[in-house]
Amino acid sequence: MSAAKTYPASEVTRDSITKNIALVRDEIASTTSKVNEEQVAILARHLVRGGRVFVAGAGRSGLVLRMAAMRLMHFGLNVHVAGDTTTPAIADGDLLLVASGSGTTSGVVKSAQTAKKAGARIAAFTTDPNSPLAGLADALVIIPAAQKTDHGSHISRQYAGSLFEQVLFVVTEAVFQSLWDHTDVEAEELWTRHANLE
Repeated sequence: MSAAKTYPASEVTRDSITKNIALVRDEIASTTSKVNEEQVAILARHLVRGGRVFVAGAGRSGLVLRMAAMRLMHFGLNVHVAGDTTTPAIADGDLLLVASGSGTTSGVVKSAQTAKKAGARIAAFTTDPNSPLAGLADALVIIPAAQKTDHGSHISRQYAGSLFEQVLFVVTEAVFQSLWDHTDVEAEELWTRHANLE
């Protein structure tokens, strides 16, 4: 494996940053506009249907779901992150929220299979409606972004699964905002649930 090529700092210019901010912004806007809002609304309704919410994802998608878990906790839901040492067993009536661009990430698919066997519902984000993860989902949101191994994609000029993860963040934020919009809870009340052991 060869060492990473180094470049003089002078090659990174304001113009290149401006160009790439526009690239990322425009790709996010274009892809988000193609997400099916009814699919997202169905997923949001599953979140508040009762039972606990568990989130599971790998890599950067997993990090986005951890951020979503924090907002859902602020909203007042009983939320757990798969893999944390204090996470209990998922059970009948619970919901597992998962994300995998390819829909084939082994740990994520295994979590969904385990949750399904326990009687839990599955809400999934993926790019592939024909993937194993999509087949397990009770609520499915397709994000029409390139998969991380699709390096020659015309969908995105960004590296790996960046566009999927960016749009996943935007959509999960919109879910939280929509849930909150339908309450009369003030921001100050949500803030009382924010971590105070930082």
